[in-house]
Amino acid sequence: MREHDLEFSPVKNRRRRFDDDEPIHRRRRGSAPVDLDGRAGVDIDGPPTGDRWSTWDGALHGPRPRPRWVITDHAAVDSELGVLKTGKEADVHLLERTVPDTGRSVLLAAKRYRSAEHRMFHRDAGYVEGRRVRRSREMRAMARRTEFGRDLLAGQWAAAEFAALARLWADGVAVPYPVQLDGTELLMEFVGSPDGAGTLVGAPRLAQLRPDQEQLADLWSQLAAALRGLARHGLTHGDLSAFNVLVDGGRLVLIDLPQVVDVVGNPQGPAILARDVARIADWFAARGLPAAADAAAALLEDLCADLHIPRAGRSGTTSHVREGHRDRR
Repeated sequence: MREHDLEFSPVKNRRRRFDDDEPIHRRRRGSAPVDLDGRAGVDIDGPPTGDRWSTWDGALHGPRPRPRWVITDHAAVDSELGVLKTGKEADVHLLERTVPDTGRSVLLAAKRYRSAEHRMFHRDAGYVEGRRVRRSREMRAMARRTEFGRDLLAGQWAAAEFAALARLWADGVAVPYPVQLDGTELLMEFVGSPDGAGTLVGAPRLAQLRPDQEQLADLWSQLAAALRGLARHGLTHGDLSAFNVLVDGGRLVLIDLPQVVDVVGNPQGPAILARDVARIADWFAARGLPAAADAAAALLEDLCADLHIPRAGRSGTTSHVREGHRDRR
């Protein structure tokens, strides 16, 4: 028999099957998938409740010992509750972190720095002097304010605020506890107290208050202690005003520290320190703090001594405060 006498029927695209292969179930075209668990159109990897799983795993964590209210469970979920504050560089959201089926929950302030195209770092040049990154390419990008450079700046600002809060909180300075840092999202303590109905409400800003003379003197004393706490670490707030101070049941708390300044390492540090003192002293003077100018001059002189930078006499210090006040205008 010759080779061409054999009958041959080619089979295209057929794979050899074995006895232990899984059976192939072919579905007709056009048939819709069956919603077996009632979650069609929902991310099946997401939590059953809330907006996302907790981002605790993989984030940088705040200092120890942690407050007992901090939730570290991997099974926790985060729920968005709204916006607390909008700004040019970042927005602050209210977040609730809960552990399902346990009744455990905590409110957090989530500060999220904006993407490059939606952010305006209009005052960062003076603040970031003294901060360095290892790669010259990154330094050039930040100096030129390219999109990449602005993203690097956002990361620097978030990291600077987280690091400052961690150092200051661990030293007992009146700042919110920094829970975690994940990229450019900083989660921190929500500063507030229960109202008459038992609902936790945010603490008012100092600018919203009209304290009497006794309260005014106490708040100034607390503020001076907080600024001395920053000075122990060589820092000043960088943008201190009555809008960046909360008062929670009489307790003063400093907030908004992404622009925290190394007074010694930054050539503009002493001037920024004087401006901080002048700006906040203006508010206390307008509310009737006795001898506010003298109190501000004495405070600045003490801070300069704590920072080991040259200090002027009483008249020179007062002049320095006023120069810082004019500079901010």
